[in-house]
Amino acid sequence: MRIGYARTSTLDQKAGLEAQERDLKQAGCERLFIEQVSSVDVVARVKLAEVLDFVREGDVLVVTKLDRLARSVAHLLDVLKVLTDKGASLSILSLGIDTATPTGKLMLTILGSIAEFERGIMLERQREGIAKAKADGKYKGRKPTARAKTEDVLRLHREGMGASEIAKRTEIGRASVYRILEGSLGQAAGG
Repeated sequence: MRIGYARTSTLDQKAGLEAQERDLKQAGCERLFIEQVSSVDVVARVKLAEVLDFVREGDVLVVTKLDRLARSVAHLLDVLKVLTDKGASLSILSLGIDTATPTGKLMLTILGSIAEFERGIMLERQREGIAKAKADGKYKGRKPTARAKTEDVLRLHREGMGASEIAKRTEIGRASVYRILEGSLGQAAGG
């Protein structure tokens, strides 16, 4: 039996999910397991666990793309082991790979390694870019929204308003209100 697994990261990707469903049906999948959850959130990937439990000897798990199935080479190898132990195989439509053959298994492992390597390089470049921007004084991080409202917090406090109401009115957290108030009291005591 050919069994399809489709996944998108967010609920906003309805067209992507519909395209996967269409492609899996065209590939002859008799049963589909579909979910909308991030690949990183393995615990929440209920349908992936269900499909891995469902497959039997001789079955083929079909996905449209590798990134719809696994988040890393280690995860990919875990999925492959489950399938192999059950006598099933994996087919990835976009790559034309079928792990029923030794060559298919080899190609899949190589491509998975390259994808993980590329992601690592991208994250490294991102960290380097942020570090350079910080060194050049161009990267300031997130704008401190609570501190920008210090005058409003202090004025409302002088008017006798409590921290919870100040937080509500200024749209900042109560902890931020307390930090601002403590900071102004510390400055008044020290100055």
